[in-house]
Amino acid sequence: MKKLAGLRALVTGGARGIGSACAEELSRQGAHVIVADRERLLAQATAKAVGGETWEVDLTDSELLKTISLDVDIVVNNAGFQNVNPIESFEPEVFKTMWSLMVEAPFLLARAVLPHMYDRGFGRFINISSIHGLKASPYKSGYVSAKHGLEGLSKVLALEGAGRGVTSNCVNPGYVRTPLVEAQIANQAQAHHRPESEVLGEVLLAKNAIKRLIEPAEVASLVSWLACPESAMVTGASYVIDGGWTV
Repeated sequence: MKKLAGLRALVTGGARGIGSACAEELSRQGAHVIVADRERLLAQATAKAVGGETWEVDLTDSELLKTISLDVDIVVNNAGFQNVNPIESFEPEVFKTMWSLMVEAPFLLARAVLPHMYDRGFGRFINISSIHGLKASPYKSGYVSAKHGLEGLSKVLALEGAGRGVTSNCVNPGYVRTPLVEAQIANQAQAHHRPESEVLGEVLLAKNAIKRLIEPAEVASLVSWLACPESAMVTGASYVIDGGWTV
């Protein structure tokens, strides 16, 4: 029997990249997957591929999220975006939006799903954080601070859910082969005054022991294990997948 049979999983930012890979893996393990994304056509394609459903939603619409309740057993908080600029030219509205999407939305989703999880005695929050949830890099004040906030929220969820069958953990990848990372290369080249051809090896992967990007499926494999019943004693943790970057 598949490990996640009979469970419902919500994957935010599930239309592509890490989110799409998580949707595929959770479905393969038997979960019914809800692909939450504002990109309707991409979300529909992912949902169709995994036999799931779509939720077309703008997760920065906090007024909407305050009013909902959700009957889901697994939440993968994956939605996010990057902006690379020094603090003095970092747009305040962009900073605010990053916090809304990567901290406030996971908080509001937790409010929406915890009653169901507590009633069932089972729940999993799997928060796609980043190495930047544990370490800092220049020019990423919005992303780094938001991921640090997500780490803190995850730990509080772990404490409150303890003893009620609900766990909360973070997954902390380094640079993953996704559109978000690929879009950074031009921005990083400009910020570091280097040609784009040098950015991958000499900027993004400069500290890596293993000199390649992480594949989305590698992240999804860990997410799937954290969603399973076997991970019941794992909570409040942050799992690094970084090719040895932080060694």
